[in-house]
Amino acid sequence: MNRHIFVVALLAMSAGVAAATHPNANAQPSGLRMTYFGAAGWEITDGRTVVLVDPYFTRAKYPTPNDAVSPDDPRPIVTNSSIVPSDTKTIDAHVTRADVIVITHTHPDHTLDLPYVAIKTGATVVGTASTAAMCRASGVPEKQLKVVSGHEELTFGGASIRVIPSLHGIFRAAVPGAPAPRPPLFPADAKPPFAYGQFQEGGTLAYDVKIGGHEIVLFGSMNFIESELTGLHPDIALIGSKPERSFIENYTPRLMTVLNHPRLVMPTHWDAFNVPYDFPQDRTLEQVKPFIEEVKAASPETTVYVPERLKPVDVEALLKKRRP
Repeated sequence: MNRHIFVVALLAMSAGVAAATHPNANAQPSGLRMTYFGAAGWEITDGRTVVLVDPYFTRAKYPTPNDAVSPDDPRPIVTNSSIVPSDTKTIDAHVTRADVIVITHTHPDHTLDLPYVAIKTGATVVGTASTAAMCRASGVPEKQLKVVSGHEELTFGGASIRVIPSLHGIFRAAVPGAPAPRPPLFPADAKPPFAYGQFQEGGTLAYDVKIGGHEIVLFGSMNFIESELTGLHPDIALIGSKPERSFIENYTPRLMTVLNHPRLVMPTHWDAFNVPYDFPQDRTLEQVKPFIEEVKAASPETTVYVPERLKPVDVEALLKKRRP
């Protein structure tokens, strides 16, 4: 099948799954606009307040079991001992301002670029003590750091943010009866420059963001604590959809139910985040196809939209287009 036809067929394979085109992608949207950076990174803005989520642009060539590096990528392979500088040119091209940066956890594909972005924008960084330790050591001013652990209610301009305790994805089948391992913390005495492997999880958070007349629940990994989501009624959910979710029992159906079947779901943390932006995104779309099918089965009225990296999505136009 022609690759373009495959992408359109995948993203519009049934009612409730949006087409691959982006409505008014080149126009100035009214209302809520969301831009996917790749990995778990997003910009969310109502035109007044800018919220960044796990902003990662460097896309280091780090091999993982589910994301093989591209043979066409001329960059050197990255290991846990590698010092990886931020791709400041790409960051500067796509980040001009931010009011707040919410961080789900401190792995490198979530926070390697965080110090540069935070210092560039002057935004408040919301995250765990591990996130704050890494930022502090990297020269981010203390006044920009907001340490949270869950259940905090925060306001930044036109955005209200609730911090939700969460869990990192399980990368192997859990041993029955075994206690969950404690997440490794970012070394408090670490000194920059940091090796890639020093960016430890440090605990995981999710967030409920109210902005521009919408409520958005967002995750940065493939796991969650169901009881912490009870009572939420988001109309938009950004859900981790890499294959690791298969280790969580009934992952997608449970999320759709506890989140009360959001109107719009956009997959996050599904793309091959260790290849450059010019690597064709459609080569990794096969990885997200099962997740789309899971949402369709569990929540037929929910629209699933797979955004193109770095292309703003006019949420109002998208929902209007998808409304019966």
